[in-house]
Amino acid sequence: MSRREQLAHLKHPVLSIVGPTASGKSSLAIAVAQKLNAEIVSADSMQIYRFMDIGTAKVDLEKTSIKHYGIDIIDPGQAYSAQLFQDYARDAFLEINQKDKVPLLCGGTGFYVQAALEDMQFPSGKQTDNPLRDYYQAYAESHGPDELWQLLKEKDPVSAEVIHPHNVRRVIRALEMYEEGISYAEQAKNIRNLPAAVPSVRFGLRVDPDVLARRINTRVDQMIEQGLVQEVQDLMQKGFKEALTAPQAIGYKEIVAYLEGQLSLEDATEQIKTATRRYAKRQRSWFKRDSSLIWLEATHVNQDELVDDVISLYRHHCSESNTLS
Repeated sequence: MSRREQLAHLKHPVLSIVGPTASGKSSLAIAVAQKLNAEIVSADSMQIYRFMDIGTAKVDLEKTSIKHYGIDIIDPGQAYSAQLFQDYARDAFLEINQKDKVPLLCGGTGFYVQAALEDMQFPSGKQTDNPLRDYYQAYAESHGPDELWQLLKEKDPVSAEVIHPHNVRRVIRALEMYEEGISYAEQAKNIRNLPAAVPSVRFGLRVDPDVLARRINTRVDQMIEQGLVQEVQDLMQKGFKEALTAPQAIGYKEIVAYLEGQLSLEDATEQIKTATRRYAKRQRSWFKRDSSLIWLEATHVNQDELVDDVISLYRHHCSESNTLS
């Protein structure tokens, strides 16, 4: 049986729990995993990095008996992508199934969740030591992003129209896909309607936006109390400053600015809260468009009730699927 067939016929379908930051998905996932004999695959694009613990609200693996995948797998600044996560997560699903356990995918990076579970296609080239990618990267550096975009426009004008000329990474990805006969524009258009590649039962946590905002504010204050400033100092001393100032590094780039005298700690903290609330809003918008999600009200619901609901609905779905097959 091919790997694709193995994934399509998992003995235990993936149980997925998603939601915005501070919605309680990590603690719920651990509680479900304890009762369901599951292992957790983290779908968080920041928790993959080693040493970035406090600012990513990373689970303390020493305090839980549940095995986690997708945490602390690369150093800050190393190249990573949804394409790499797709392979990583699917390998984890198969490994967990071989143990006769349930794979539990939990996280707030919607693109990672979709890449893991759906038939999303990527260029087949490696993330590193990829001659084609290196060629286009060098082309962009020597000719500029506009010339690179013009190259895409000549080859695949439809895809060029949906990518900003200065988004070099995405332009390169579209060029790679073109070389393999895949249309970036076509995939982007159908990204909300991709067929499933892995059987799953998906749950989304819904939390009142005002309540979520208060939780986020409290969490950020706790991060500062727990030593986020010291964590950033340590990371900078290890040589990871460039990774900490990336646009997606919420909670890190603001503290770097504080440490370099550009912001007061109070202003840095407020900026982290604002950026995190905006990120949570984007997460809610992403997941709201996912018609496969079973939404669970998690604003004022006891976690034990949520655990029972998730397990009951998961088992019901699995039973129905077996009956239909």
